[in-house]
Amino acid sequence: MLGLVSGNTPEARGRVLDLLRRASPDALVLSVSVHGDEAGPYPFVQRFAAGGDGRWRASLSQAATGDPAVIIRQDLGAIARAAPCSHVVLALPDNMDTLPFLAELWRTPLGRTPLSDHYDLAPLVVGVDPGRLLSDLRCVHRAAHIFGDHPHTVPFTLAEAAARQVEAAQVMVLREGGAEDDGRLEGSRALLAHLNPSAMILLDGEERDSASLTPLTRPDSGWAAAGPADRLDVIAPAIRRRGIDRGVASVLWRSRRPLHPQRLAECLPRIMPAVVRSRGHLWVATHPDAVISWRSAGRHLELRQAGSWLEDGDTGAWRAASPERRTLASWHWHDYYGERRNEIVFTGAELGEERLRAALDTAVLDDRELALGADHWTCLPDPLLGTGTQGPEG
Repeated sequence: MLGLVSGNTPEARGRVLDLLRRASPDALVLSVSVHGDEAGPYPFVQRFAAGGDGRWRASLSQAATGDPAVIIRQDLGAIARAAPCSHVVLALPDNMDTLPFLAELWRTPLGRTPLSDHYDLAPLVVGVDPGRLLSDLRCVHRAAHIFGDHPHTVPFTLAEAAARQVEAAQVMVLREGGAEDDGRLEGSRALLAHLNPSAMILLDGEERDSASLTPLTRPDSGWAAAGPADRLDVIAPAIRRRGIDRGVASVLWRSRRPLHPQRLAECLPRIMPAVVRSRGHLWVATHPDAVISWRSAGRHLELRQAGSWLEDGDTGAWRAASPERRTLASWHWHDYYGERRNEIVFTGAELGEERLRAALDTAVLDDRELALGADHWTCLPDPLLGTGTQGPEG
């Protein structure tokens, strides 16, 4: 079995490891750090092993230069061949974009044995320091260089990196502070529940026996149906938490009409100030065949071309899509427009749901514009993506 641990501070990650050691005392913990090497094409990857069989600790506690996913995949394969029934906990650093890294780690190179033949995946557990979380989610003026599905770092804002980390989790362990931090703790707990509604949230300070910690070490059956790569599909089901918790709410906006990019740009100042995080995909009139991903964290918004809409008769594209994507396309299929649609989830405090929906509804094409067809749409002014461009801007 392979467990996965991360955290937004070393202390938060260390506390999760303490809980896992209580639940599985014989587990081998493989801690990883990755540092960019400006002089070469690959980063410096340090591994340190603790627990488990002492013979493996010496061979794994070393450094190497190369692709982190390749190095760690080799380590895990060697451990599995030597100790087929071992429980391994992989502790990832906070400069790792977890889901893309796991997708690459879990990918099977040609001629190699899949890791899934050796390991069942336990939940990804993320330790969260509430003070650091709230601070990072507000930070859009500093870049965090994060490793993901390739050996080179990609720059994100600190806010985007923090949001991605908690959204990847299946279990979150929220560290408690003193009595003076009660309000911040409860606010952070409410925010985490909206950022990742499907995750379990545990409070670190609550007394737990070994039996109560078994969800941290139990294999997650969901990985068998949908691996890490499938979770990266830009067309994913929108999951939002209903209701308002400590002033935090989530709003889901959908539309089956393409967006007028200029009107969308004009309405952004009215909808974004109260938004802490938003994610989704767009159907933009000037790029009718492209899926445009929408991500915001803090006051930073990124729109990016992220693939193409599935088309009727394109067998290759349908086979390459994840099972979840194919199912969603079938549910939402339109005889003329196919799977094209807009879908965004906004999370924040005092969002003003009616105002937000009304602003976005004014940005879609009206009946007259819709009737003109895609040839006319591509000529509309586009201050966000640029008319006729293929790459992302903004």
